[in-house]
Amino acid sequence: MKDWVLNLYHALPTPTRSVVASLRGYYLRSWRYDRNTAQYIEQALEREQWSLDRWETWQSERLGFVLRRAATRVPYYREYWAQRRRGGDLASWEYLENWPILEKNIVRSNPKAFVADDCNTKNMFHEHTSGTTGKPLNLWWSRDTVRRWYALVEARCRMWNGVSRHDRWAIMGGQLITPVTQRQPPFWVWNQALNQLYMSSYHLAPDLMDAYVDALIQYRVKYLHGYTSSLYELALAVIASGRRDLNMAVVLTNAEPVYDYQRAAISRAFNCPVRESYGMAEIVATACECEMGQMHLWPEVGRLEVLEDERSIPVGEHGSLVCTGLLNADMPLIRYRTGDRGALSSRSESCQCGRAMPLLGQIEGREDDLLWTADGRRIGRLDPLFKDDLPIQEAQIVQEALDRVRVRYVPTSAFRPSHEHDIVQRLQARMGRINVVFEKLDAVPREHNGKFRAVVNALPTKTRESLSLGAH
Repeated sequence: MKDWVLNLYHALPTPTRSVVASLRGYYLRSWRYDRNTAQYIEQALEREQWSLDRWETWQSERLGFVLRRAATRVPYYREYWAQRRRGGDLASWEYLENWPILEKNIVRSNPKAFVADDCNTKNMFHEHTSGTTGKPLNLWWSRDTVRRWYALVEARCRMWNGVSRHDRWAIMGGQLITPVTQRQPPFWVWNQALNQLYMSSYHLAPDLMDAYVDALIQYRVKYLHGYTSSLYELALAVIASGRRDLNMAVVLTNAEPVYDYQRAAISRAFNCPVRESYGMAEIVATACECEMGQMHLWPEVGRLEVLEDERSIPVGEHGSLVCTGLLNADMPLIRYRTGDRGALSSRSESCQCGRAMPLLGQIEGREDDLLWTADGRRIGRLDPLFKDDLPIQEAQIVQEALDRVRVRYVPTSAFRPSHEHDIVQRLQARMGRINVVFEKLDAVPREHNGKFRAVVNALPTKTRESLSLGAH
């Protein structure tokens, strides 16, 4: 939203903001759902019973179609293959391994070059990422892609958990729905078209938490959705207040991993299960958690590779996640480096929920959110540092140098100097003899998109580049 539009919106009376949100909601609903939605949902649920072999066959056929379309109808790829042919390279574009790794900055610099030439972006839905680096991506989806995507969301996120888009729900996200300087509720707007209470993630101050809880009850919210860190912060306030009047059907998290201590607190506060999801606006890979705690990939969305030094690595080992989108064939991203690191689960592993869909293993974190040791090792999944025996509400680890890490933390009243010693020991057990600097805060700052990064790699670029070269 442009600054002048946002300022105009913020100047509106509170009820009028909800009217504006609802009008936007009706526009979005017209794109997302139509008379075919029920059929798409039913088909998605039926496919969940396919065998892994059948999924592999389906993906291979769909991949062939996407690769042909990209090579012949998408300007960027068509020119790429033309250049290879002019250089005498006769490698076939029918094989995924012959395609280059696609970096985000290439898509960011000329996004329309990735839209098929038989599409008109004026007739497509324009999506853009919030961009944790402040550099958003522009993306386009056809109406059919939008509707098939939201049918999958309905089937896999909502119906798996006994809720639907017709239920009242609340989302805690990064939209500036109220001015950041506002100190009186409401810190939310009601979107009637989507049955959605959109709650600000920027106003979660201790003295304002009761207002959030009261709003959830007032609007009869059935389930919650949002950033893990924001939901966890609200959950701690609910627990501290001793309130027992919140009973949600489910809490659905996105954009951030869910650590065990966060899951325990959120589940306790809202008296319901917590389900994690993994995905991105580029819709090249998506996974969500079933009732057995397994993360199921959505094969219709994309094909996922795990690479290290541009080579495929065995199932179960961690590497860079590189994905090829299968759902959006009108802006296909082939072998797109997501910036995340993780692993695939063993193909032979089955889930007791009965859904024969591939399993995503543990997500290690973003490439930029891993810590480096002096000998070139990358350290991820640092949630064990802050087990629930530590009286900390939230914390952020910032690596400033190879031998120095800053721990920014929000303590509870039970925090003692000895707890700092525990954190140092746990960090040094993973990274060796490093210096640990502590910074006590009232709240860990959110980024401009409202997200909260638990780990930040602030090493100079030259240092990271030298380590990467050494690792190779």
